[in-house]
Amino acid sequence: MSKSLSHVFLPVFGGTALVLAAALVFANRNYGQSKIDTLETRIGQVEAHAASALKNAQAEASRAAELETKVEEIQAAAAERVANGANLTAPAPIRDGTIGLGRPALEEEIAAWDVDILPDGRGLPVGSGDVWTGEEVFVDRCASCHGEFAEGADNWPVLAGGFDTLADEDPVKTVGSYWPHLSTAWDYISRSMPFGEAGTLTADETYAIVAYILYSNDLVDDDFVLSNDNFAEFEMHNKDGFVVDTRPETEYAKWRKEPCMENCKTEAGVTMRSVFLVETPPEGGSNSVMNEASADELPTFTVEGPSFIPAAAPKPEEEAAATPAVQETDEADQTTELFAAGEKVFKKCKSCHQVGDGAKDSTGPALNGVIGANAGSAEEFKYSKAMKTAAEAGLVWTEEEMAAFLAKPKEYMKGTRMSFAGLKKPDDIEAVIVYLKSFGS
Repeated sequence: MSKSLSHVFLPVFGGTALVLAAALVFANRNYGQSKIDTLETRIGQVEAHAASALKNAQAEASRAAELETKVEEIQAAAAERVANGANLTAPAPIRDGTIGLGRPALEEEIAAWDVDILPDGRGLPVGSGDVWTGEEVFVDRCASCHGEFAEGADNWPVLAGGFDTLADEDPVKTVGSYWPHLSTAWDYISRSMPFGEAGTLTADETYAIVAYILYSNDLVDDDFVLSNDNFAEFEMHNKDGFVVDTRPETEYAKWRKEPCMENCKTEAGVTMRSVFLVETPPEGGSNSVMNEASADELPTFTVEGPSFIPAAAPKPEEEAAATPAVQETDEADQTTELFAAGEKVFKKCKSCHQVGDGAKDSTGPALNGVIGANAGSAEEFKYSKAMKTAAEAGLVWTEEEMAAFLAKPKEYMKGTRMSFAGLKKPDDIEAVIVYLKSFGS
């Protein structure tokens, strides 16, 4: 008797289903175990973070409690001091010779500030600089204030010349004429210059600038090189012009007495005016001009007040309104105008050259009669090698030659000691020549 197909396949299908069910149960079991392990790991991490946060919170709470206690102690001490009449703003008491503030400076901190240079060269860094390099650096970094050849621009200090003025009422105190120690120049330039960019010069640039200033004062030749090796050997022009100040020991005791307050002057007067005045031209900038006014025009003062009140100077627009219209000038007027313009331009030359009555050789030769004269003809002046060579070749300072020289001195005469860059405007050159011609020909 044969069986039906259903009796054959049903057992087979039933076995397969049982296997699949077992596999599914096993897979689900593995997945569930993995999930449990992951959750347990995360729980452990959270518990660790919570424990760390709790510990930090406890530490901060403890620190806050300590600070609160400290504040209460300080407030209690302050209240006690006030109750006892103490001054809370008085300086801290000194104990054992100190006030308990700060700490000893570290060696590297001291070294950062220990940059001063002594007259014998101690403290100088290793380096060197020559005159011509110094000229380039000076023109680039310093000339805007001190002029292209150290003559001073506007009211900024003059650095060259003035050697024959130290005994005058108003001496010109320059690096060359007045300063006794070269270390002063090096130290000041290194620390404080250029203006607005202090401390940006390298040691070599500083050596070069100092060398150029010495050259501008005619204290060295154009081939001079200044370095830390020869620095201490250089002697300044005015090295013996200073004395030790003994007034604290010899004179101050005589002065420190009670004022008598008797026989006082009943009237006081201003005895001097400012030597220079500063003009502000319409185009901007400023010009320093001589003050021609005298002290006679000033009031005297008593306890009742000034003897008179000077009238105010008219404003520029009032002067312009009061001035009649200028008519066309003739040739003489043009010469007068050129002379006035030349006198103004010559201010760029005055720190080295003199003209007029009593003119003497300074950093540069006196220029009386220079137009039409032979080059290098000032007998006692020490000319550069280049100027001596030109003189031997027969150079004569005609108006044309002088104009070419003033335009670009270094190109016109290679090796000239005159470090001036030249006059850029032809009108300025013409005006200066007219001005120089007025002092002889």
